[in-house]
Amino acid sequence: MEKETKYEAAYAELQGIVRRMEGEELDIDQMAEAVKRAQGLIKLCKDKLTKTDAEIKKILADTSILP
Repeated sequence: MEKETKYEAAYAELQGIVRRMEGEELDIDQMAEAVKRAQGLIKLCKDKLTKTDAEIKKILADTSILP
């Protein structure tokens, strides 16, 4: 069973990929793999943010009906 990646870990890994790209530390083969990994991390982060936003909105909506 694969462990779920936490938002903070995914974001930190994404920042590392960007630093390596900006520092020109990747060769052309590594660049393709890094871009694929970054794409997956961006999707993961976006999904987690969207889910969290929806949960917060639901909590706020539920509490607003209380006196």
